[in-house]
Amino acid sequence: MLGSPDGARFATGELSACLPVHGRWGLPGETVAAANETGEHSAMAASTLLTTDDVAPRDRAPAWCEWIHSHFGGLESDLYGDTEFDGRMAASRAGDVILTKLEANRHRVLRSPHLARTSDTAYLKIVAPWQGEACVEQQNRQASARNGGWVIYDTTGSYAIANPQRVEHLIVMLPKEQMEERGVRLGELMARHVGGASGISRVALETMRTTYQELPHMSDEAARGAGELIMQLVRLSLLELAGQESGVTQREALKDRIRGYVARHLRDPQLSIDGIARALNCSRRHLYNAFAGDEDTLAGYIQRQRLMACVRELREDAQGTRPITEIALSWGFTNLSHFSRVFRDHAGMSPSEFRHRAV
Repeated sequence: MLGSPDGARFATGELSACLPVHGRWGLPGETVAAANETGEHSAMAASTLLTTDDVAPRDRAPAWCEWIHSHFGGLESDLYGDTEFDGRMAASRAGDVILTKLEANRHRVLRSPHLARTSDTAYLKIVAPWQGEACVEQQNRQASARNGGWVIYDTTGSYAIANPQRVEHLIVMLPKEQMEERGVRLGELMARHVGGASGISRVALETMRTTYQELPHMSDEAARGAGELIMQLVRLSLLELAGQESGVTQREALKDRIRGYVARHLRDPQLSIDGIARALNCSRRHLYNAFAGDEDTLAGYIQRQRLMACVRELREDAQGTRPITEIALSWGFTNLSHFSRVFRDHAGMSPSEFRHRAV
């Protein structure tokens, strides 16, 4: 637990890194494990815990954003415009696998293409909620998970994750080079709901959860073995996902085509359901069915993509060199009153307020 000195450093952004110490993540000056008389470290090695409880309420949101950026290798955070925030993270290592329990109010994270290109280490990352929902978007695909499921994505590419309510997640980071399988195209499996309700994906989920909970009671050797087991179970889950041939897989393939078309024509104000159906040579019913069961309809997906594009441009142009109206029109919005209303629903504030806070 952070005491008040570390809490103050965290709040001002000075506490910007988590250092790997003896197979666990430790903070500068924090005792990670007690040494016994033989100089060996106890199997009861403590995880790092970062919490906003010891940070002044007004400083919690910026402190959290700074820690997310540092721990996960360069992520931008958005708190839906909320000014009150609390969260905590505990991180441990199981060999080369990093496991983090995250509890926090609603928030979103974004890894831009620039940050993805400058990353030092390549990881596949898994989010497995205990509470709340995680919505992952990568490569024009979307997948969401709640308790009992998990989604995998690639930190070497850009992505966005929405957590629209308070969440409790297990986040697992796996070295990408160790997850490569001959004949399996990992890129096609990213931003997929792998499963977790049954079969090997459930075994993988339960192993990840149990490993995280029991790591404080493991020796370093046992922790490394548990990490290797997690990687093997995730490999098997991905192989199973890659080999599935079902209506669900066909629906995902159509959804990928739809999202690709939307991405290429997002700036076109004439983009429509009928136009997409003609371009992809399928019926409106097939388009609607592709998004059946998703949080967004196809029309809702198009609107959200446009809003996210406007959010990115407003953040990048915080000095206001481009008028908000010009940005909205450039991304296919034609009714500015409608744009202002849906932007507020999406970001929790008006476009001008968002730009002002981004400065």
